[in-house]
Amino acid sequence: MEKIFSALVVREQEAGKFTRSLEQVKMEDLPDGEVLIKVHYSSLNYKDGLSAVGNKGVTRNYPHTPGIDAAGTVAYSSVPEFSKGEEVIVTGFDLGMNTNGGYGEYIRVPSAWVIPLPKGLTLKESMIFGTAGLTAGLCTEALIAHGITPSKGPVLVSGGSGGVGSLSVAILSKLGYEVIAVTGKKKAHEILKSLGVGKIISREEAVDSSGKPLLRPIYAGAIDTVGGSILTTAMKSLKYGGSIACCGLVSSPKIDLTVFPFILKGNNLLGIDSVECEIQKRIDVWNKLAGPWKPDQLSKITETCNLDQLSDKIQQILKGELMGRTVVSLY
Repeated sequence: MEKIFSALVVREQEAGKFTRSLEQVKMEDLPDGEVLIKVHYSSLNYKDGLSAVGNKGVTRNYPHTPGIDAAGTVAYSSVPEFSKGEEVIVTGFDLGMNTNGGYGEYIRVPSAWVIPLPKGLTLKESMIFGTAGLTAGLCTEALIAHGITPSKGPVLVSGGSGGVGSLSVAILSKLGYEVIAVTGKKKAHEILKSLGVGKIISREEAVDSSGKPLLRPIYAGAIDTVGGSILTTAMKSLKYGGSIACCGLVSSPKIDLTVFPFILKGNNLLGIDSVECEIQKRIDVWNKLAGPWKPDQLSKITETCNLDQLSDKIQQILKGELMGRTVVSLY
């Protein structure tokens, strides 16, 4: 087994200034944990970008290796639940935040963070999903649990060209929902339509500035990845009994609502967390993503890079220039 391996390392040079580069890292510098994993693939998420530029709200201490997602094979396990050579995935918890993450060729983590690769997925496909796919799956599951079926009407997906948004669109379309997607990127229209979107609206069209507490009911449900005024408008535009699964705040963490959607129309705002979500729920959703919910068009929303190319991709995701999912190959 290698004692030294390659990893993207972010270093704090002085207050407020950070650098990132490929370095050779010692195995002994990895944190404690029951399972050592040789990483084959990771993925790029907005949170990874924040960690890579020194955002202390994501990562407190540097030097650090980001990567909140990882898929690979077990190199060593001190617990019987996992055996050497087994294919596994790790998403969320503290991986890539304050624990060295998937942008290194090895990670060592607590066994409670690890799940076996579901049948029906390759390691690479699992990272096309990654945290974004798990989040999209949790959102979909929450809507279904609250009675939002395809027959109830259209479902709005905000941030449609992003990771969670594009995977939500693909999953909902696979399940027969009429999907309305919000995006500010005209170049994303063709891809979204190929994923099954019935209608695309601009960010401006998705925002109502009238100040009315309730609007014309349009949506049976929604998956919101951005927060702010788009979430506020969607909540006011739900049909009776409608629900929104809320999982993001890239636009704003604030919403401006009265209680009217809740007490007059029985609407629900469902908070979705994919970081500390308990293991059995993760496994259930992963099995659905690997089976009946698996979209046929994953390749259409995916690009692949290696560690050498990753730094440029990090800049692009922070500028909002990427669409869909970026898989990082370490194998």
